[in-house]
Amino acid sequence: MNWSDKAWAGIESIYGSILQLAFIQELADGSLPREKFQFYMAQDSIYLEHFSRALALLGARVPDMQDALTYLRFAENAILVERVLHDSFFRDFEVRERGAMQPACHHYIHFLKATAALEPVELGVAATLPCFWIYQKVGDYIFAQHKTENNPYQRWIDTYSGDEFSIAVQTAIACTDKLAAGSSLGMQASMNEAFYAAACLELEFWQAAYEFRKWPA
Repeated sequence: MNWSDKAWAGIESIYGSILQLAFIQELADGSLPREKFQFYMAQDSIYLEHFSRALALLGARVPDMQDALTYLRFAENAILVERVLHDSFFRDFEVRERGAMQPACHHYIHFLKATAALEPVELGVAATLPCFWIYQKVGDYIFAQHKTENNPYQRWIDTYSGDEFSIAVQTAIACTDKLAAGSSLGMQASMNEAFYAAACLELEFWQAAYEFRKWPA
């Protein structure tokens, strides 16, 4: 069994909780209030900018040159997706500006960047994997469950359930498994902890958007 199989088994309950979030259920049936999606999009735009920086750090640190190129491409793609969000989805959903980084986004991106920069590279790669993997799984779930007629979020749903994104996810999983295979059991356990923490932060990101969680005034 690969490291990734065991790691995913460890977050099954977190993933199940994500699928039951009101944000996900209402996104799938098209009833999610626009202002909640606007808040989410603005925070996601900020997140992607910093996620790309974490990926670029990993690209500079992974020992295999092919994997280094892969993570640098991941970093570039995250920036490109952020541009699409800003130039297209922001227009479509009338998001006028990103605004300030709010607590859930702040916590998540600082965890990722600190792990990518200061911890062993194996932990950095494990910490960034849930963003790929959970998004793909959630995208596939929403695509299978969603209301296709007059769903205002159809284009967003299509983005994360497509084949191109699936290929990127499988590549990220393979890179992480390769690093885990060459690591000690202690390192693999630490990778599990980083993976689990990031999965919890994925859940918090969506829930925070639904609840408009902001810094105290």
